[in-house]
Amino acid sequence: MFNRFSREIRGAHLNAVSQLQHTRNIYRFPLKSDINITKNGKTHIAVGQGGRSSRTGYTVSIFGVTGFLGKILVSKLAKHGTNIVAPFRNGRSKRPLKVNGDLGVVNFHEFDIRNVKSIEECVAHSDVVINLLGSSLNTKNFSMADANIEATRRIAKAAKDYNVDRFIQVSSYNADVNSKSEFFATKGIGEQVAKEYYPDATIVRPSPMYGHNSTMLNQLLPLRVFGDNILFKQEIYPTHVQQVAEALERITFDDSTLGQTYELYGPERYSRRELREMLKYMTHIGMLGYFPAAAGYYMPANKLAVKFWCWFNEKFSPSMESFNIDSYRRAFIDQVIDPKAFTYKDLGLIPDDMADFLYTYIKPHIVASSQALNRTVYGRDDVLKLRDYVNTPRNSLDLLDVKS
Repeated sequence: MFNRFSREIRGAHLNAVSQLQHTRNIYRFPLKSDINITKNGKTHIAVGQGGRSSRTGYTVSIFGVTGFLGKILVSKLAKHGTNIVAPFRNGRSKRPLKVNGDLGVVNFHEFDIRNVKSIEECVAHSDVVINLLGSSLNTKNFSMADANIEATRRIAKAAKDYNVDRFIQVSSYNADVNSKSEFFATKGIGEQVAKEYYPDATIVRPSPMYGHNSTMLNQLLPLRVFGDNILFKQEIYPTHVQQVAEALERITFDDSTLGQTYELYGPERYSRRELREMLKYMTHIGMLGYFPAAAGYYMPANKLAVKFWCWFNEKFSPSMESFNIDSYRRAFIDQVIDPKAFTYKDLGLIPDDMADFLYTYIKPHIVASSQALNRTVYGRDDVLKLRDYVNTPRNSLDLLDVKS
């Protein structure tokens, strides 16, 4: 009796193991089927249960892998076994990317946007090309037009010449060829260039992204910024970089997104100025003991002085990640949502609220002794209360028109 019972248990166990070996982990695998046929007729067979040692059969070239969004996108695609071609210029910045995938998954190739042959080698064997390249400032080597327009043209042309199935162009919020901002205008032209070579290219316009070491938060965190009352006037819908990467992952393997434009933005509208004020309290700048308010943090100025300072920066430190004359123009252009564009909802995603993640990304910056004395932990409710507090009107004398 006992032996019979043991055999039944053993048989059930082996049957469960057999089913597990042939079942894909649907929570980690991006594909709905094991056999996938691309629009150009290529057949890809997925292998494995969906983990690190699996293979999707796809090869994806990602230009801009060493950037803020690029690193996270590589980690999402490589963990399923999607072969990644990672063009790079800086050898040091590419090092952390190798461990994101199994052996042979993340493949590096040195390239220069001025070297067409190196671009062709990066896309020659790919099924999808994702262009994340872009710049919001003019440097001594590349202008915004070079990075946002000409780079797109050369990559799209090379992809077309080598019959790459899909092209995904990551643009920017407010991308518009008629914009007063050089950055927004060149991004808009970049979209048109991508469409010239790939009429069915997928355009993705993310809002300013927050996350670990994000440009948006790093600009808001410095103790003092000259003219911050002007430079942080813009109102935006911040979005989570992790979610932008997840959206790109879904777009990569979903042919129904061909020819569509997606605007990825968060659910709440913030001004950069109110975010900066909130961060002052969350990082406890200048706070000692029980004092409820943070000290310092402001260097306000009027518009003319700020505009001259931005012009000076652009002329004499063009390669610095500093505010330039185009930053001044963008400060007066609030984010506008295109009602015709698709959103997170169309990809089956619910946009993250910044209030749920803000303290997580700010906490590493609380390092000074004066800050450590205040160990307030800001949950969602605390962040929302703080937002209400910093937006409460206050009476003050403004002789220099610095609050305009």
